[in-house]
Order: sequence, then structure tokens, then C-alpha cells
Amino acid sequence: MLRRINHIAIAVPDIAAASATYRDTLGAKVSAPQSLPEHGVTVVFVELPNTKVELLEPLGDASPISAFLAKNPDGGMHHICYDVDDILAARNHLIAAGARVLGNGEPKIGAHGKPVLFLHPKDFFGTLIELEQRTVL
Repeated sequence: MLRRINHIAIAVPDIAAASATYRDTLGAKVSAPQSLPEHGVTVVFVELPNTKVELLEPLGDASPISAFLAKNPDGGMHHICYDVDDILAARNHLIAAGARVLGNGEPKIGAHGKPVLFLHPKDFFGTLIELEQRTVL
């Protein structure tokens, strides 16, 4: 079911400062900020040859990242995203296996314009998992 790691997401309190650190200190290519109101975040992607690092900043008071940063004010790893071939088949398999899909269980469109789902961290050893469909069916 799982393919490659799509990205590792890091919640940050200041996306401009985090972007500058990755760009200027680490020499990485960093995308422009992208606001995703339906997910409550602003994101940038640090592009690496073998994967990406997603930097997340809260967008609005209801952002799920706000609660994470309240517990981790300096930021930290928020989730890991894996590619899957068929997000609906993956969801159905996971639900049948007893895993909890967050939200209403229906995929939303993520930052790459592809369907995504999140899985409850308590079912995966404390790690929030995002699944992203590799290509749109």
C-alpha cells in the first residue's frame, strides 16, 4: 500500500524565519508560501532530491497547528506523508483493519492538488500519518 515518503512536515511558529533558515543556512530550495484555508495552514516546501520537507504555520485561530505549537512553542515534527496508489482502497483497508481516519473519512485536496487523508496518531505509535494519492483517479 505505501509507496515512497512524499514529505515530512514540521510545524513552525514563523514560516518566513523557518524558510530563511532552510534557504540561507542549509542552502535548500524553498517554495513560495501557499495558504490552504481548508486545512488551516500556510505551507512551504523544502525541495530535496529524494523527498520534500513541508513547513507548516497556522492560518487562522482554528488551525490544528495552533494546538500543536501551544504544546511545542519552538515547533517540531508534525506528520509524515506517504504516497499511495489508490487513496480510497487504502482508506477502506485501514478502516477494515481498525485504524481511525480523521475528519469525515473523505479525502480532501492537499497542497499538491491531490487527495489526502490523515490517520489518527494513536493508531500509529504517536505519529500522525498523511496519505496522498500519487495520481488522481
